[in-house]
Amino acid sequence: MTCVGARNTSFRGRTLAGMTPDPPAQGPKPHDPPPPPPRLAGALRRLPPSCGPVRLIAVDGHAGSGKSTFARHLAEALGGAPVLRLDDIASHGELFDWTDRLRRWVLRPLALGETARFTTYDWVERRFGPAEQTLPPDPVVIVEGVGAGRAALRPHLAALLWMDVTREAAWRRGRLRDGTAQRGFWDGWEPAELRHFTEDPSRPFADVLVRQFPEGYEVLPGPCGTSVGTQLVTECEGPSAVR
Repeated sequence: MTCVGARNTSFRGRTLAGMTPDPPAQGPKPHDPPPPPPRLAGALRRLPPSCGPVRLIAVDGHAGSGKSTFARHLAEALGGAPVLRLDDIASHGELFDWTDRLRRWVLRPLALGETARFTTYDWVERRFGPAEQTLPPDPVVIVEGVGAGRAALRPHLAALLWMDVTREAAWRRGRLRDGTAQRGFWDGWEPAELRHFTEDPSRPFADVLVRQFPEGYEVLPGPCGTSVGTQLVTECEGPSAVR
């Protein structure tokens, strides 16, 4: 894959167009699983750059599938790799129509080896700014969020990792996590996400599938059977590298 570069850890405070912000959810918080297989970070570092000097790694999956937690663990394993959370560039009016913004604000600067600087979206105030984020052109940068592996971005990725949880299980977990306060959000989000992945699926093009278990993560070759997926799985000690 080749380039020209956030989502909050939950949907709390986020609303669809026409809704009003809900109070913080009181639902239970699941315990974090152990970190990813220890060799995955090294294997990702050895991939060829895909976006200027950057290896852009997408972590995609259904809402509630554990993307944010996995991306955080992976960033730590990479020594503090920058993470772009797609919630920071999406908005009420453009839940999935943010590709041009990502290109202008993030991909183009990273492709030139420059730090990306942009204002983030405030889901409570319903506007961009005043908060700003910088994303340096580190050797590995993670892009995390629903739609990170979309067709328009795949040419710019070094690898696409898909959190392999069914939409029903992921949505159920997300609703449990966010509690009844965010029921209205989820009622609107689910059909929007379904439309997106029906029109622009990511999973069939994933290099690697990531499955979460109580004892850790399992890394498996992705459906498209790419050499990148084979390399990553092999260097992670095989398809059953659960830690």
